[in-house]
Amino acid sequence: MEITVENYVRERYSLFQWRSQTSLINKVILAFFMACITGIMAQIVIPLPWTPVPVTAQTFAVLMAGVLLGRKWGGISQIIYLVVGILGVNWFAGLNGGYEVLLGATGGYLLGFILVAFFLGHFADKYVEARKFRPMLVLMLLANFALIYVPGLLGLGLWVYLVKGSYPTFLNLISMGLLPFLVGDLVKIGGAAALTKAITPKKS
Repeated sequence: MEITVENYVRERYSLFQWRSQTSLINKVILAFFMACITGIMAQIVIPLPWTPVPVTAQTFAVLMAGVLLGRKWGGISQIIYLVVGILGVNWFAGLNGGYEVLLGATGGYLLGFILVAFFLGHFADKYVEARKFRPMLVLMLLANFALIYVPGLLGLGLWVYLVKGSYPTFLNLISMGLLPFLVGDLVKIGGAAALTKAITPKKS
């Protein structure tokens, strides 16, 4: 079949229509597949010597989960990722697993992943305008820095307190849990917003 812009737009719409109307079993499979993608990308790790929080690529998969699967199943995909990892599958960053990870330095970030997928899936499903590059870029920036980093930094601060017996200063906290990741996050957010524009239909 000849590839044209018209064919691409039609197939793009058909794909998203299918994922919305397909059977429950298929939706569960898609959510589990997205959880697997998140786990795979979590293994792209750059450890940093001054913080227990590593740089990973999994945020990109988290940002796309809601866009690809919608609010409900995008969020469920990240719940699956978290629950299966807690049960012992080593697909958290650095091939780690178990409930200890949730109680560790990165536990708050993992909880934020679920919030992000639900949040972005809601806007991608309900508002056609949100699927364009600029609106999605703004939404992803908000989701990333509010819904991931707020619970992430709170969890990191609590972990430091439990380990060292005192809370870190605000500057120390963001030096460990925010500042080292800014450039990488901006790259991932820009790429995810661009991919969203390319693959999502621009009509309901």
